Amino acid sequence: MNTIVQVEGLRKTYGATVAVDEVSFEVQEGEIFGIVGPNGAGKTTTIECLEGLRKPDQGTLRVLGVDPQRHGQLLRTRTGMQLQQSNLPERMKVWEALDLYCSFYPKAADWHELLVQLGLEEKRNTPFSKLSGGQKQRLFIALALLPDPQLLFLDELTTGLDPQARHAIWDLVRSVRSKGKTILLTTHFMEEAERLCDRVAILDHGRIVALDTPAALVRSLGGEDRIAFSLDGTLPPVFEKALSGVGWLEVQGERIVVHGNHGNSVPLISEVVNQLAESGIKFHDLRTEQPTLEDVFLNLTGREIRE
Repeated sequence: MNTIVQVEGLRKTYGATVAVDEVSFEVQEGEIFGIVGPNGAGKTTTIECLEGLRKPDQGTLRVLGVDPQRHGQLLRTRTGMQLQQSNLPERMKVWEALDLYCSFYPKAADWHELLVQLGLEEKRNTPFSKLSGGQKQRLFIALALLPDPQLLFLDELTTGLDPQARHAIWDLVRSVRSKGKTILLTTHFMEEAERLCDRVAILDHGRIVALDTPAALVRSLGGEDRIAFSLDGTLPPVFEKALSGVGWLEVQGERIVVHGNHGNSVPLISEVVNQLAESGIKFHDLRTEQPTLEDVFLNLTGREIRE
């Protein structure tokens, strides 16, 4: 398998702020590789260094075998970029944007075909300002695909989109990969990373704190069981005391989550239901839950809000 992206010891600072600190990873041909992390973790800085938009302070970068700083013009004909913040003139029509961007590349893809593939044919004469958020993102993906790239960069692709538009974009990303493209994306949506990515690097305070497949990262939590249920009232202290030997409680308003202790021989759900019945507690919406990539993320990076 060919290595498409190589990063060794990447470091980038802004004054006294260290945005990226000794980051190293590789992206293999044909995979969807995700970089996830809290706000300010260094995701966008990392991807912009790889795109040649920012100059790293130190480290070795290779994208399609070349240095992004020295061979930026070459890479722009072989990579596609969807930036975190993009815009077009409000009155520019969809077809005009595609036609204009086609002129930037010596061997551009057929934008008429992209218009159909990305579901924008009915919007070809629509001004940019009249497109919905999902339609704008699909247009930006179309523009990124015009050079018929080997590698596609997607930075916070679905931020601000509603669930329906987000899922449509996910399907689109999968279809792009099915055509043999390699994709490197950043996101702070853990479900997005879990559903799309072959491997994920979790970035925190500019450093990679974990890197593996989503499934392997979830397994690293140790297979903790969880039982969740809702109450109409408050939870009696006696219930928490009764379950102290099998797990611990997390109260989320009316929702209660019981986290099981590792290695407990009695099924957690049996213990929870028995104790609820014995305590005479009325509950509803009881369900079992499995750990997700979001649990891994929170376990590694914490729960505090960052700006």
